[in-house]
Amino acid sequence: MTTTTLRTATAARVVDAVKVYGVGDTEVRALDGVSVDFPAGRFTAIMGPSGSGKSTLMHCAAGLDTLTSGSALIGDTDLSTLDDRRLTLLRRERVGFVFQAFNLLPTLTVAENITLPLDLAGTAPDRARLDTLIDTVGLRDRLHHRPAQLSGGQQQRVAVARAFAGTPDVVFADEPTGNLDSRSGEEVLRLLGDTVRRTGRTVVMVTHDPVAAAHADEVVFLADGRLVDRMPSPTAERVLDRMKAFDGRGGGRS
Repeated sequence: MTTTTLRTATAARVVDAVKVYGVGDTEVRALDGVSVDFPAGRFTAIMGPSGSGKSTLMHCAAGLDTLTSGSALIGDTDLSTLDDRRLTLLRRERVGFVFQAFNLLPTLTVAENITLPLDLAGTAPDRARLDTLIDTVGLRDRLHHRPAQLSGGQQQRVAVARAFAGTPDVVFADEPTGNLDSRSGEEVLRLLGDTVRRTGRTVVMVTHDPVAAAHADEVVFLADGRLVDRMPSPTAERVLDRMKAFDGRGGGRS
């Protein structure tokens, strides 16, 4: 079996996803029967109170963690059917990642950090497409700089470019603006949205910030490890109101 891309209307999904940590008295059900799809070509945000399971959902959907039961799929590929080698290949070829902490290699230039997934895969970049990506993230004049010479916002733009460099089916972003000031965060969020619209790629973002979530096409809400709501065309005000409802009922594990 190979990790050949299978184009479907759903870029990623989980079905009856259960994730249990610990045993006995220390058991925690981080995910409790979640089924959710992430449509191709769309920007989806995952929100919920602290401890609701949103990061666990993202990690399991992306193949960074395994489910206790249920299924996680990228396109039509069930991740549980892959051995470690094939799972590594799938993550390299079909999935991109943007993390809160940037995770750039300090000894590499901006250009080298962006093309790192392609270099690891032994794949020659499409120069025209790479040039367009570099211009989209606004880093043309920083290609020969190293991460330490960049602002936090610029480093995260490098991370976004790296995530999209290998033409992944889906990019998972875990609190991508968590280490940024509001202005830099706004630039990164606009960049994620613009890239989805320009390239038809898919982004799934975990965030606690209603303003960040408002950049998405849809928000899915978790509470106590369960999917409890979906909100198309979100605004910051509507998302904030929804989150206040969780606070009002004490939803979510701390």
